[in-house]
Amino acid sequence: MAMSAINITKIGTNTVLTPRASLSHKNYEDLDTLFKDCISHQKTQIILDCKAVSFIDSEILGLMVKTHEALSMQERMLKIINLVEICRDILTITRLIKIFHVYKNINDALKNVPLKDDNLIPKRRKLGEIMVNQGRITPDELNVYLATQKETCKPIGKLFIENNIITEEEMIRILGEQHGIPKVWLRKGLVDGRIVNVLSKEKALRYKVIPIFKVNNILTLATSDPNAIFVFDEIAKITNLVVQPVLCRTDDILDIIEEYYKEGGHTDVNDIHLDDNLELVETATEEEINELAQMAEDSPIVNLTNKILLKAIRDGASDIHFEPQRNKFRILVRIDGILYDFMSPKIEIHPSLVSRLKIMAGLDISERRMPQDGRIQVRTDGRTVDLRFGSMPSIHGEKVVLRVLDKSNAILDLNKLGFKNVILDQFKSILRKPHGLILVCGPTGSGKTTTLYSAITMLNCMEKNVITIEDPVEYQLDDINQNQIKDSIGLNFAKFLKHALRQDPDIILVGEIRDRETAEIAIQASLTGHLVLSSLHTNDSPSAITRLLEMGVEPYLISSALLGCQAQRLVRTICPDCKTSYFPSKAELQELGFDNDTTIRLYKGKGCSSCYDSGFKGRFGLYELLPLDEELQSVILENPNATAIKKHISGNGHQRLRELGYEKVIEGLTTIEEVRRIAI
Repeated sequence: MAMSAINITKIGTNTVLTPRASLSHKNYEDLDTLFKDCISHQKTQIILDCKAVSFIDSEILGLMVKTHEALSMQERMLKIINLVEICRDILTITRLIKIFHVYKNINDALKNVPLKDDNLIPKRRKLGEIMVNQGRITPDELNVYLATQKETCKPIGKLFIENNIITEEEMIRILGEQHGIPKVWLRKGLVDGRIVNVLSKEKALRYKVIPIFKVNNILTLATSDPNAIFVFDEIAKITNLVVQPVLCRTDDILDIIEEYYKEGGHTDVNDIHLDDNLELVETATEEEINELAQMAEDSPIVNLTNKILLKAIRDGASDIHFEPQRNKFRILVRIDGILYDFMSPKIEIHPSLVSRLKIMAGLDISERRMPQDGRIQVRTDGRTVDLRFGSMPSIHGEKVVLRVLDKSNAILDLNKLGFKNVILDQFKSILRKPHGLILVCGPTGSGKTTTLYSAITMLNCMEKNVITIEDPVEYQLDDINQNQIKDSIGLNFAKFLKHALRQDPDIILVGEIRDRETAEIAIQASLTGHLVLSSLHTNDSPSAITRLLEMGVEPYLISSALLGCQAQRLVRTICPDCKTSYFPSKAELQELGFDNDTTIRLYKGKGCSSCYDSGFKGRFGLYELLPLDEELQSVILENPNATAIKKHISGNGHQRLRELGYEKVIEGLTTIEEVRRIAI
């Protein structure tokens, strides 16, 4: 993570640092530099905004402790806000949540209203007393169990479990309460994979423990037995560290031991069995080749590569990143628009893995100085998936990104994209016009291509000649003439569009309007009897009009040709497996347009193994449509800016993306924080 990946905002004497990804040892130097710079300014308070941080490793935790101590000596604070569930668990099990100044959000941090949680490390009470207080047993029944304990020498907790009074998971929670030790659901993402090897796998299995974090000289150790003092002493001697236990289920500990002690780092791709599940498709002929399971017997690199691709595709990744670093090699996947750590193989296999991907893409494996682009097709689970290959030389080796284009997961039906009914009807009405220009707007990854494909799929019929000009062609569609631009030979959007007009088209899809020439040709085509659909990289629909004006397109051409602009975003859906309800704060009620005394329930995801601990799984679309009417056409003729257009449409019942997002929050589909993230 370069410093550019940490946003810096000044609010009075507060410096807000907002990392845009997980915090790990590779960020240490950048974050340390920023912390030191803030410390050198005597009056500056530091606020670390962790809303986009899905993991904090041991080295960064140590840096945060060092920074906290340095600030404390100057009577200043390191404030932490917007902790996601997994990061809050990390601070809880390392006991750092009791040291740091943690706040719910920026407003609470500025007002010094700390996060309230008095039950993170409870006071010690006897197990029997806890059971009686919870109404699980009566005092008389407790006396019977105590007598049985003396006779059998069994732990009283085991007697409770054997008699179905409580489950093991409940017992872990109660033991945590009894001993004042945090209890945590141990899962992937709550373990610093670089720490586990301070203890051998043999001893981890023998004692049923696993090291999960090390902050300075304190080792956080997952165990299911808080009374195993001799085990803690033994591990303290072996590691020369102070052992700090946290309670977890035994089965979870054993699962994590198997997961993190695998050779080459943390990954579960080795649990995937190929067996006809993935095969390479030759790009030119799609001729089938030998099963990859057979190929894996001949080459470990081929085996590993195919397992990575298979798991990433099954997890729903849209992109797979292969990034060499100075002393490590990491693989990341983008799921639902967010980048996650996927695995960290040994750095030595990076060149071989990249070469294997180049072979699959039909590229020159000896060329490492220049970027290369290619295409891989694989067949898995009965479907064909395209992988768009792109490489770029970096100071540590070639970085490769694969864009996953899985047509089987693509929804090319306007009725299923998630349009609000009234907006869908308006959009379809515009699409049925015989000629004109329709623009779909949004940042990269907002689903513009899917919307455009869905639109031409609806319009396509035997009586229509549909031509597309794309860069690149993402999905191959039946009965549609698709074309890809070739900038290397001068065949850009504008030139291709000129030639497309000689092919007797009814409908033309231009992948993107990037310059004045393309915009003017597209508009001229729409004014001469063609329906033209295209996209623009703008944040909202009014800005699409001003973008065309800024390109130099005459206002009268825009006013005459443009039928409508649609802006959109993809919003993450709350994970159904960990969805939980809560009562919103007064500030949240006001943001949603409710009175302070309104009683409603909102929803959020706690984070679980099925959603990478993010609390979200899957995405849906938000669509803001701005159809042109006579009044707006008149406004455009005056060469307005975006503010003037927004002012004009604000009184016409036009719903902005944020307002549409709030409706989805109230419906329980997403969260306020997610709407804030994607909508302006």
